[in-house]
Amino acid sequence: MGRATATAIGRSLPVGEGRVHATHWWIVDGETYLGAIDLRHYLNAFLLEGGGHIGYSVRPSARRRGLASWALGAVLLKAPALGLDRVLLTCDDGNVGSARTIESNGGVLEDVRSTETGVKRRYWITLDDAGHSHSSMAATRTVAS
Repeated sequence: MGRATATAIGRSLPVGEGRVHATHWWIVDGETYLGAIDLRHYLNAFLLEGGGHIGYSVRPSARRRGLASWALGAVLLKAPALGLDRVLLTCDDGNVGSARTIESNGGVLEDVRSTETGVKRRYWITLDDAGHSHSSMAATRTVAS
């Protein structure tokens, strides 16, 4: 279970004001959509405050199966190819499941702050050259892109 397909806008193409270049993966099981994860290639002021480099969502019926952790681990392997040596992830302060997912992949809490979109927990994950987070588990499934 778990396969991801990627779409990306080339960095040579312009993006609208307030937007950044990103790669987007759907998480699917066969033909069934289970969720999505995005890797933003760089941060603007809004994303630095409360959005981060990586955002993900898993549909309610597919939660608590480890999909978010697996997808995050797989996407962390892609980040160094964009020149990233660390990535920022955020989650709502009350989202215990997402906080655990980030922490299990090496996230270190920087702070909890009020943002335009609510109170956010802000985590940094430092990567090695292969995209492995320091003190994290590696992705155990492969991602087709």
